Amino acid sequence: MKRAYNFNAGPSAMPLEVLLEAQEEFLNYQNTGMSIIEMSHRSSEYAALHAETKQLLRELMEIPEDYEIMFIQGGGSTQFLMTAANFHTKKYAAYVNTGVWAKKAMAEGKFYGEVYEAASSADKNHSYIPQEFTLRPDTSYVHLTANNTIYGTEYKDFPKFDVPVICDMSSDILSRKVNVKDFDLIYAGAQKNLGPAGVVIVIAKKSFLATAREELPTMLKYSTFANNDSLYNTPPVFAIYMVNKTLHWIKKQGGVNAIAKNNAAKAKLIYDVIDNSNGFYKGHAAPEARSNMNITFNLATPEMEKDFVAKGKAAGFVGIGGHRLVGGCRASAYNAVPLEACKALAEFMEEYMKENK
Repeated sequence: MKRAYNFNAGPSAMPLEVLLEAQEEFLNYQNTGMSIIEMSHRSSEYAALHAETKQLLRELMEIPEDYEIMFIQGGGSTQFLMTAANFHTKKYAAYVNTGVWAKKAMAEGKFYGEVYEAASSADKNHSYIPQEFTLRPDTSYVHLTANNTIYGTEYKDFPKFDVPVICDMSSDILSRKVNVKDFDLIYAGAQKNLGPAGVVIVIAKKSFLATAREELPTMLKYSTFANNDSLYNTPPVFAIYMVNKTLHWIKKQGGVNAIAKNNAAKAKLIYDVIDNSNGFYKGHAAPEARSNMNITFNLATPEMEKDFVAKGKAAGFVGIGGHRLVGGCRASAYNAVPLEACKALAEFMEEYMKENK
């Protein structure tokens, strides 16, 4: 079976090994005679899977014991709302505007109070990561977006603040090592580096959770999930099962540091083509802010970009068109995208350039 070179921005590539394991036991999980998608979330088999998934996350990310791990539905977009609903308890909430998803988070924050930009990269079309920040007194928290899928920028080092820090890591969680203790709450949709769409991983400091607003609908309160081990209602069982498989795969690769090394090598293959193309390919992100997850670039004209994407698709490359809001081209080289796929794309880019100079 020929597999596509999958560079989709999300849902995105998953490890073939994980897909094959899921396929093999899909009809009979743990010799129960049932598929995992048929089983009660109150069963002992699922309880063991649930607990192991949390433990794997804690081990791989080095999550301290004073942090809660939760599985929540609704995607990152619901987290935009939940974070503000629970923690926008003072006069202001601060957001660092590094692109579309940061702006969407800020828009949800407005439902619970006044928000402002602590910094923005909009002046240069979000091609860089701001390094200077202005926080007002009486600020509830500052919200960061670790990696910007649309513009292809990523924090290399995270700034420190004197207020709680909330971070959206949906598109680069477990792609590199981060110090969880630098954040009060981390959230990440699974569908880029950890599994299929359907579950969000939330990692929150217990003392921060204790400051949350409680006068909220049940399913908007983090305490509902924290106090019930994410089992207040039926969790997204299959998505969590696939996260579990993917975490085992990451561990088998050598852990987060090994994954990060591979990700850097993959991204370099494509950035090198861009940098050595004498302007044929124009990278969007400033070199010091380049994402290893989402590599964004332009060609001379929109027509040439359409031709590049079409010919790439014919050659087996999927998902190399830019986001509909900004156009251009994008290769998303998440954890499960193999090095061979990035080599093949780099070779295709070289060949396309030779034919179209």
